[in-house]
Amino acid sequence: MEKRVLGKSGLEVSAIGFGCMGLSHSYGTVTDRGEAIRLIRAAHDRGVTFFDTAEVYGPFTNEDVVGEALQPIRDQVVIATKFGFRNGVIADGPDSRPETIRRAVEGSLKRLRTDTIDLLYQHRVDPDVPVEDVAGTVKDLIAAGKVRHFGMSEAGGESIRKAHAVQPLAALQSEYSLFWREPETEIIPLLEELGIGLVPFSPLGKGFLTGTINEKTTFPTGDFRNATSRFDTENRRANQAIVDLVREIAWNKGTTPAQIALAWLLARRPWIVPIPGARKLAHLEDDLGAVNVRLSGQDLRTIEKRLSSITLRGERYPAVMEALRRALKGRSCVERGWTASPEVTSVLTLWHNLCLTRQDGVSRDPPIASIVGCLPPQPLPS
Repeated sequence: MEKRVLGKSGLEVSAIGFGCMGLSHSYGTVTDRGEAIRLIRAAHDRGVTFFDTAEVYGPFTNEDVVGEALQPIRDQVVIATKFGFRNGVIADGPDSRPETIRRAVEGSLKRLRTDTIDLLYQHRVDPDVPVEDVAGTVKDLIAAGKVRHFGMSEAGGESIRKAHAVQPLAALQSEYSLFWREPETEIIPLLEELGIGLVPFSPLGKGFLTGTINEKTTFPTGDFRNATSRFDTENRRANQAIVDLVREIAWNKGTTPAQIALAWLLARRPWIVPIPGARKLAHLEDDLGAVNVRLSGQDLRTIEKRLSSITLRGERYPAVMEALRRALKGRSCVERGWTASPEVTSVLTLWHNLCLTRQDGVSRDPPIASIVGCLPPQPLPS
């Protein structure tokens, strides 16, 4: 498989990576350990050298599976993992204190069966810890040889710039796809300016862009899509227009919707490396086939023109989380001048509980007004 370099970091990876989260986190039934290991190794056999995990996936079990799968070929692959939550558990709230980062790295090294983490992301900006302190801690870990490169996930422009000034970022991980193009407004121009690579997660719109999900699809218990408005029945019906577009382009090119969606990302910038996940070999092979799909300038213009007439419906997270995300805009509470960070943490915990325990597809998000008291005294975005 062709290789790409993440920004100006010199970190070379396969043009498409493998997002391992879904093997043990957020998508219902956990994949059998042996099958997960075989799938990860199958990805490498087909040219993938870039594997993404995190301590919170499981928690901890995902890193352990990835570590076992890649141990025999450790010198041939790049492993990315993440820190950023207290005790490695999302529901316990964000925690990027220096001592927590160091402890998380030691745990990740052990589970991944390695002495160096190739790319270490801060999973989410911590409301209580300045990003300069986070970057400085990772810089020390790089000097100690325990980490090679630093990255951030879902961070806003101000946080990226501040962290990068302390320890240059190799990559930002963020959701980006034909279905979610918000990073194009501020983030992608900033990454281009600073020489930082972009690693899109959910490059297939959490499965929607594959064309295999429609209004009649049901998700298993434990699948977080049951709790997001983007996957409400009505919104799935309304959003079929983008699936129809991708299917049409795929038909004309003699390929599949998934390959078109990934090829579109690859065509955006040479330093963009998507990390689709897969739980079946056939889906993995379909995804990786995108490296052989070339979209012409006319193809890209057609897609852009057609997309401009499509209005997508539904948020990518439950309403309570979207309210907080928009209020923070990728910055910490410290940077926003907020002092109610324990309350913000409680909102994050509430979101996590809603997202991962409300599995019957019935929306139970509390009215936004009911959590306004948990946030600083300013209007929340609508």
